[in-house]
Amino acid sequence: MVQYSDKAVSKWEKGESLPDIEVLYQICNIYGVTLDYLTHDGSYDEKKEYVIPESEFRNRIIITLLFSSIIWMGVIIVYVYQNLYHNFNYWTIFVWALPANCILLWFFNMKWGRRKWFIYIGSIFVWTLLASLYLQILVSSNYQFNYWMLFLIGIPIQIALGLLTQLRHY
Repeated sequence: MVQYSDKAVSKWEKGESLPDIEVLYQICNIYGVTLDYLTHDGSYDEKKEYVIPESEFRNRIIITLLFSSIIWMGVIIVYVYQNLYHNFNYWTIFVWALPANCILLWFFNMKWGRRKWFIYIGSIFVWTLLASLYLQILVSSNYQFNYWMLFLIGIPIQIALGLLTQLRHY
């Protein structure tokens, strides 16, 4: 999402100022159009050729899912290898795959301009990372201690993520 003040957008609409090219690019990604769509005169019907087809959005989803499946395939390979050759049940690797997937989602989210998902991906990342750490420590210590307070770290991080989404560019 492009986060600019109502005043800045009003100036753009009145022609008193122009947004930066990066902002125009973000707007294009949000509305699924090319830069030509924003810069050419005419009605929607006259500018249909500048609308990004729905198939491109579908392709982006498929690419993201393919990369995600690579992560999960790697996790399964490591799990099976550890079980077969080292007789070690490394089940926590499946939990570690969740924050790894969040990093992948964050990358594609930033690449394709859907920044409105930042707080959701960030939140899932923080809590799955903390859960992974908690389980890894718990399993490594043979369940001797109670490490639940590790999750308290997530509270200020979650608040910071919420505040980051409220920042606006002026």
